[in-house]
Amino acid sequence: MKRLLAILLGLVTVFTCCFSQPAYAASSSLIRSYDDVKVDGKDFSGQVLQEAEFANTSLKEANFSDAKLQGAVFNACVLVDANFENANFTNGIAYLTNFQRANLKNAIFKEAMLLRSRFEQADITGADFSLAVIDREQQNKLCNRASGVNPVTGVSTKESLNCS
Repeated sequence: MKRLLAILLGLVTVFTCCFSQPAYAASSSLIRSYDDVKVDGKDFSGQVLQEAEFANTSLKEANFSDAKLQGAVFNACVLVDANFENANFTNGIAYLTNFQRANLKNAIFKEAMLLRSRFEQADITGADFSLAVIDREQQNKLCNRASGVNPVTGVSTKESLNCS
């Protein structure tokens, strides 16, 4: 019995060593992270910020116009008066984030997770929220002022928000 266990253990070791795939760790330099910082008014316009992470960050009046933010994360951020015009936030996450008075004109929020985020007085003209997850109360408020059609996706803001 001991011999059989030793043979099995040897086979497992051989298979593990010879046939296993190497493990690759993700480089932290690939994902830019901005935590607990104040970068009010910073110009991120036109930048590629895919999968960038912002946590507990003050970004008042920051400029993200024309930025590629696919898969980016804003966690508990202040984006009051920020500019997201023509930005692409597809598959992004904004949790507990304040977009008060933000310029979201023609921005793309397709399949974004926007839970517990606020959009009071944000300009959403032409924004596309298709398949985005938004709190019901915020969705209703956005529907009250939704207008325009996104120039890239061709989807109306009202339709993307499933306004009735």
